[in-house]
Amino acid sequence: MNTQHTERREDAVAAPSRFPLREIILFGILLVAVLGVYAVMGTAYSTRMLVEASCYAILALGLTIQWGYAGQFNAGVMGFVALGAFATMFFSVPVNDAFWGTELPGELGRVLLYGAAAAMLVYGATKLDRLGVPRKLRTLIAILLAVVLYLVVISMLRGVTGEIQSRAGFIGGLGLPAWTGWVVGGALAGAIGYFIGHICLGLRSDYLAIATLGIAEIIKAFLKNSDWLTRGTATVSPLPWPTPGPSELGFTLARALYLSVTAAMIAVIFFLLHRAYHAPWGRMIRAIRDNEISASAMGKDINKRRLEIFVLGCILMGIGGGALASFNSIFDPNGFLPLNHTFLVLVMVILGGPGNNLGTIFGAVAVYIIWLMSEPLALFVMHGAAALGEGWFGWELPGNLDSRALQARVFVIGLLITLVLRFAPQGLLPEKVKHHG
Repeated sequence: MNTQHTERREDAVAAPSRFPLREIILFGILLVAVLGVYAVMGTAYSTRMLVEASCYAILALGLTIQWGYAGQFNAGVMGFVALGAFATMFFSVPVNDAFWGTELPGELGRVLLYGAAAAMLVYGATKLDRLGVPRKLRTLIAILLAVVLYLVVISMLRGVTGEIQSRAGFIGGLGLPAWTGWVVGGALAGAIGYFIGHICLGLRSDYLAIATLGIAEIIKAFLKNSDWLTRGTATVSPLPWPTPGPSELGFTLARALYLSVTAAMIAVIFFLLHRAYHAPWGRMIRAIRDNEISASAMGKDINKRRLEIFVLGCILMGIGGGALASFNSIFDPNGFLPLNHTFLVLVMVILGGPGNNLGTIFGAVAVYIIWLMSEPLALFVMHGAAALGEGWFGWELPGNLDSRALQARVFVIGLLITLVLRFAPQGLLPEKVKHHG
């Protein structure tokens, strides 16, 4: 009897997988679209498009494990992308001797040490209740101490940063290979994500989205206004590549080599996520997403697992942001827009299918092609309609067709997400949920 029961369970678990017809058709259509772009726009432009799409695919994989695996709606993708780009800039830009060759690094380090000591004092003040201090008095002491120490430290910091700007422009970089900035950018984004997770992961999904969006704007504002650290609106360029650049190999070959690096990164990330998804850890994460109460009743540490997945997604966003900044060869704090770095990534995940890694990669490439090509296609249609109107009805040709065509991107992406949510709410390649008998 037990043998028959075991056999039925093994048959249920080892059910034959279906033939991936939908995946083959969709990726075949995507290949035709890519080849069409190559034929129309040329090799150099199309290769650049694929490199940027691959960087966005890394960002989308970070979001799909947060939203698709754990149901965490992160609306602050832009902030973690900016952190990855900043780390890449800081580690890869050549050393600024006007700063490092003076006494300014020592003065800046001294102020930062004072700031760390102040933070430790405030933290210690929050623990005074353990010494018998009433909690209300403890809170009052901690707040007053934090305000006073903040004013002191920020005054000292402004003096040093003012000297840095007047004498050196900004602190410059460390002159290390670009890939070190990608690694540190992922670690920095993960560290900030860990801090945010402790505060925000207890919130409902809508409040989590608002909180992460606000924190992303804070990160952007800090990078934009810290001229001594990032040059602010003056931007930093050029950022070195981890591979030989266009000046050495030409645009097409250099971009193709860069594409091979990002493609290899995606392959490694996809393999690791695929293994994690089908491992007990992945099943536990999905169990928490689908029924948190039941998972908690079975002894699972809900908060710890949710924090793990949030930090992992932030790490991928930081790495993708670093790779994208290196390829664009510029760090511009004003260039991190919610429309480009949060909403567009969200559409990629929705189109491909939240929780499906292969679908997310498909959605990233497909949506980015649509995003880029909607402008020239709209401009072509507008010029054709204007020419017909001018020839048949004597219409005067508008002078701002280029700007109008640029706005067609937003319309096309909005129409796309509307159609997907109406006809394929789970995405074109939905998450495959296996039910075991």
